[in-house]
This record gives sequence, structure tokens and C-alpha cells, in this order.
Amino acid sequence: MSEERTVGERTAGGMTARELTRAQKVQHTLMLLVTAMVWGAAFVAQSVGAEYVGPFTYLAARSWLAAAALVPVIAFADRRAVRVYGMTFAPKTAGQRRDLLLGSLMCGTLLCTASAAQQAGIAYTTTAKSGFITALYCVLVPIELSALGKKQDRRIWLCVILAVAGLYLLCMHGGEKLALGDSLTLLCALIFSFQILTVSHFVQRVDGVRLAQGQFIATALISTVCALLFESFRGSSLMAALPSILYAGLISSAVGYTLQIVAQRGLDPTVASLAMCLESVFSALAGWLLLGQTMTGQEMAGAGMMFAAIVLAQLFG
Repeated sequence: MSEERTVGERTAGGMTARELTRAQKVQHTLMLLVTAMVWGAAFVAQSVGAEYVGPFTYLAARSWLAAAALVPVIAFADRRAVRVYGMTFAPKTAGQRRDLLLGSLMCGTLLCTASAAQQAGIAYTTTAKSGFITALYCVLVPIELSALGKKQDRRIWLCVILAVAGLYLLCMHGGEKLALGDSLTLLCALIFSFQILTVSHFVQRVDGVRLAQGQFIATALISTVCALLFESFRGSSLMAALPSILYAGLISSAVGYTLQIVAQRGLDPTVASLAMCLESVFSALAGWLLLGQTMTGQEMAGAGMMFAAIVLAQLFG
């Protein structure tokens, strides 16, 4: 899932992103499809990691890796920016530095909470369910924007009805309440939706890659403290989870989110969101191919309704 689902159309220097040609739009859309595949496969990595270490330990390890991996990315981007624009995207005023710090703390806190809920939940549910429930942020964001006074298409409520009905079919099997894993993942989707709006606010003011690194650092610090306070692990457990952590930290976080930032700038937000929400489909495919997880007919119908709600939310939002 995405820590930066909505990326602004401006650079840190205040320059409007250039108009893309048709070929470039296709290229950027394909980049986002690759990003969705990377994120979808990350649900498998998280599911495997949850078998060995606690959610805060896993989150701390992947976040420190992601933050470190973005150091050379920022250095390269700055060198290129100097050649193209004659300046870097580093904050230059006290206000910009304050925005970067505040944005990193707020986005990182929300990211940490959402990711911990997702990581804890995936230990008790399948990757397919986790992927589809997490993707409900696509439905929740337009609703929250409407609550904040930003006009949304009234047909968004059709998406809400579809999503709730799909959630029922996906997760309810004769019981009267959501299972623990599904409930935690639903909480994750809600918190992610708040994080998306927070990122959308701050990315208009600061460099997106620096904001991504800042939120990774904040997430790493918070989750490290929580891991030390609430979890215990053996070195053998951490080594067993290491391949999963490496994928989540280096590929899903560092590469995935950097690809997203590069690809989404200048691309129509609706097209971008539609491409990225395919992570829910890729999570189901990855769970089937790599873990042998299957879905019943009822679960597939529910997943289909939820995916329809996610797509329509982007078209109506």
C-alpha cells in the first residue's frame, strides 16, 4: 500500500510539472502498473514475515532500510536538479524546513499506525483479503474529502454500498462480526486514508522524495521504540524474516514509492489511482501463486464488488 498515494503536481521549487506527451503518459502508466505489482507482492512478503517477528519489529526493520535506500536517490535527484533547474529541491527557508519536519512526523505517525495494523492483521488473514480491504482507502478518501467540505460526486455513495456489500461477502462466513485480522486491516485502510490526505497537503510544499524519506525515518523511530517496549525476538527469527524484510524495505518501499512519485507527477490523478489500486488484484494473484492461498466463490464475488467500488470511486471522485 502506499504511503504516498496522492502526489502533488508541483516540484519543491514551485515549478509546475511539465505536460506529458501521449507516449510519456503511457510510459508513466506502465510504471504505475509495475508499482502496483511490487506492492501486491509485498503482501506475500508481509505474510511470511509475520510468521517470525512482531509487527513493530518488522516495520522498524523495513523502514530503516527504506530510509537508507533513499539517500542515494535524493543525492542523484539533487545533482540532476542542479543541471536542469540550477538548484536542488532541498528546503531553503525556515518555513519549508518546518513543513518538511512537520509533514514527516505527521505522515510517519499515520504510516506507522496503519502499517502496524496491516502487519498485525495479515498474520490472521489471507493476502487477498488484506489487499482488497486495504485498498478501501480509495473509497474512504472521497468520503473524507466530502466531510471536509470538498464537493464530491454523489454517486460516491454507490461505491460505499458496493464496498460494504463486498466486504460482507469477502469476510463474513456465517459469523456476526469481522475476524480479528480483517478488523485490523479495515482499521489500517481507515488510517491510510488519513495519511493520504496528509501527504497530499504537505507534498505541495516540500520535495516528495524527501517527504517519503522523512516519513520512513519517523515510522522507523516510532516502531523501534514500540518493538523494544512490546515485542521480543531472537536473532534466528529476524534472520528467518530477513528476505521478507529486504523485499518490503528495498523493493516495496524505497523502489515502489520512488517509482510512484516519478510516474504520478504530470499524469492524470484518476488514471494514476486506477493503475495503483490494481495492487489489490496483484496481492490476490501473488497469494495464489506463491502461498497457494485460494478464495471461495463467495469471497471472489465480494472481492469483485470491492474492486468495482474502488474503480468507481476514482471515476466519481
